[in-house]
Amino acid sequence: MVATPLGNLHDITLRALALLAAVDVIAAEDTRHSQRLLEAHGIRTRLVAVHQHNEQAAAGQIIEQLGAGRHVALITDAGTPAVSDPGARLVARVRAAGHPVVPLPGPCAAVAALSVSGFAEDGFRFVGFLPAKPGARAAALAEIVDERAAMVFHEAPHRVVECVADMVAAFGGEREILIAREMTKLHEQIVRMPLAAAAAWFAADVNRVRGEFVLVVAGAPATDGPDAQAVRVLERLLAELPVKTAARLAAEITGASRNALYALALELRRGEDSPAA
Repeated sequence: MVATPLGNLHDITLRALALLAAVDVIAAEDTRHSQRLLEAHGIRTRLVAVHQHNEQAAAGQIIEQLGAGRHVALITDAGTPAVSDPGARLVARVRAAGHPVVPLPGPCAAVAALSVSGFAEDGFRFVGFLPAKPGARAAALAEIVDERAAMVFHEAPHRVVECVADMVAAFGGEREILIAREMTKLHEQIVRMPLAAAAAWFAADVNRVRGEFVLVVAGAPATDGPDAQAVRVLERLLAELPVKTAARLAAEITGASRNALYALALELRRGEDSPAA
């Protein structure tokens, strides 16, 4: 598993270059794209295509190569394979066949953007691409609205504006976002702003919606009480269990404060017992 440059061809490790020259076969997401990288570094190893449409079939061919004692490197168009790119199913098949899989670390768009965001102090959650359909995308964002860690997204240029609009609706305009566009390439832009300002930033220049995007959104601010997920879990448990047991289990499941959940459970149970107005 060999990480390749996001854009700048110099962002490749010496170990990666040596291995790509030494293996018998390089499996690439787009052989035409990867050929330019290899030519830039004088590498003539044979390329075969492994992409999202043929990954299962190609996995069988690669396993045959490995079984014959050959060495295979997997690369994608940019960054680290199998991270919002083809490769995960191939790795699973190769491992299941009993062959070792070795990582050669290097460029990763998500980590590169996160490193300059200033949001990563409390960890991060890699989300990748959100659903393309508006309803499914809004639902996916609603599920992570209370996430305390920074969240990292990938997005395509033709959806980035509507995606950010959905983030404003889900997270609120005050939440901060880092927009990383075309990282390491000629037209790289990396800006940080409140979500409410993002629409105007895109609208100010038509070129700002072109290229590849990584979006990093700050985590939810700390709150005094349990978050929405913990409340939902508690409510479901309260429907079947005593207050103390429901609060304990909800705390174990969600990581929220047991005392806060117990106090909320008492309040909810009193509300259930109160006579209707």
